[in-house]
Amino acid sequence: MENLDQRYLVQQNKVGDGDSKPPVFAKVMRSKEGKFEGVSFIKNKEKATIMTVGQAQEVIDWASNKKTNAQEYATKIICVGQ
Repeated sequence: MENLDQRYLVQQNKVGDGDSKPPVFAKVMRSKEGKFEGVSFIKNKEKATIMTVGQAQEVIDWASNKKTNAQEYATKIICVGQ
């Protein structure tokens, strides 16, 4: 069985906001079958979804295409320990 490298989070910061607001983290929504359905961004880092780099890229792609104000945010993949 393949060991998946699941140690990444997706972090989002408001562009031009400096350090006034803390970053938010991706919580992935999946169907009962495990199919990707979307993302919500939450403040609690401990409750964020830990994922593979491929899954994290899927989150970034979804956020940049589905969120109407996506250009206002800098979205990036970070390691769990960061």
